[in-house]
Amino acid sequence: MRFVLASQSPARLKTLRNAGVEPEVIVSGVDEDNVTAESPGELARTLAVLKARAVVSTLTDHATVLGCDSVLEIDGVAYGKPGTPEIARERLRMMSGRSGVLHTGHCLFDTSSRQEIRELASTTVHFAELTEAEIEAYVATGEPLVVAGSFTVDGFGGPFVKGIEGDYHNVVGISLPLVRRMLADVGIAWPALWDLPRKLEYDEAEAARYDETRGGAERAQAAVEAIQQLLPKGGRVLELAVGTGLIAAELVAQGNLVHGVDLAPAMLKHARVRLPGHIARADAMQLPIADRRCDAVLAIWLLHLVDDSDQVLAEVARVLRPDGVFIATTEKSESTRYAAGRTPREHRAEDAFALLVSRAAQHGLYLDGATAFTGPARGNTAVPLYPLIRFRRAG
Repeated sequence: MRFVLASQSPARLKTLRNAGVEPEVIVSGVDEDNVTAESPGELARTLAVLKARAVVSTLTDHATVLGCDSVLEIDGVAYGKPGTPEIARERLRMMSGRSGVLHTGHCLFDTSSRQEIRELASTTVHFAELTEAEIEAYVATGEPLVVAGSFTVDGFGGPFVKGIEGDYHNVVGISLPLVRRMLADVGIAWPALWDLPRKLEYDEAEAARYDETRGGAERAQAAVEAIQQLLPKGGRVLELAVGTGLIAAELVAQGNLVHGVDLAPAMLKHARVRLPGHIARADAMQLPIADRRCDAVLAIWLLHLVDDSDQVLAEVARVLRPDGVFIATTEKSESTRYAAGRTPREHRAEDAFALLVSRAAQHGLYLDGATAFTGPARGNTAVPLYPLIRFRRAG
């Protein structure tokens, strides 16, 4: 099932990910400033509908699209993103010690059943009294400039919210209980969106068509060419989550000695054909390899799937020899954001660039190289650009 989030909000994306859902993100491009409605709640719902419909109009195959938009209502007035520090300061002073209602409009458009469901969730928010110094410090973080109502409860602004009445997730920007009910109305059970099956388990049929559905030899060759730019000549290379062994086999053809590990038996069956005697079933967070045995470790399209990339980094640091390298893709789910010229969202997921650099340094792995490669486009989406980074093990 293709589930699309028609919103560029990192908070909504993070909320869905924390609930086990990995949506495809397509930004609608709707001009929010030129939309009006009879009430703040209706404005939020209208914007959600416009976002969902705008994304649906770009699709070339079926999908379930969710559009969301939030506005804060105080005294009947709707407040969106302030945009500038001056406006943010003014709003925070007005909100201090008062209460408002955070409205989030939701529009679910299922193209297969041709159903469109429009809903509104509203949560009362009670704000603490803020000092002028607190307002200045909060504005300086930049957070209130880019969120509806000049605040968010899941970031720096959390301590300034003394209570809420209603759904907490709705204040963040998406009501999970409401979305669950909307999905049920179009015949989709919430657990069907969970990303767990893609992480570890594949049946024989899925494994057989995996390469074809992921760009095939074209994407693999592009990845290998980029990896070769960062990979030292000679030595022993270990690929984590080797999958069907397509990339590993290409690296071997280039003269590298490559071993691979994975947890999915169906995928390993194919990998063992490509690299007989060099494949093992193992967890990247608990490698059956002695300390300091590898000259290089690869993690291609892995870290965005794990629950804790720090555990993987710790194992990588353990098995790498001094001056060995770790090469990994980063910002996997933001590949189209890079291609469209937009900046990545730091600390967005377990493969977020800034997060990886910080965590890797704690294990003696230091960033010392980077490149990127492109993959084949799908439908009307932009050509994805995959950032590839290299860490070097301290001596």
